[in-house]
Amino acid sequence: MKKFEIGKTYECRSACDHNCVWTYEVINRTAKTITVRDTDDNTIIKARINDQVSEWNARETIFPLGRYSMAPSLKA
Repeated sequence: MKKFEIGKTYECRSACDHNCVWTYEVINRTAKTITVRDTDDNTIIKARINDQVSEWNARETIFPLGRYSMAPSLKA
């Protein structure tokens, strides 16, 4: 399984608008949580790793903006 690495930058796209891209830098991690910094406005977000989606994709997955129907997912 691929894992998030501290210091690396990851991005995810909107399900509705392909031109809308969120970019996050991993600043800390534990076994169950990832702390990221939004590169646009420097907000810090702590998100729990979703085990079910991570196993299905074979890489760690978080939902930095919350979990809802069209929520962007950030994958390692």
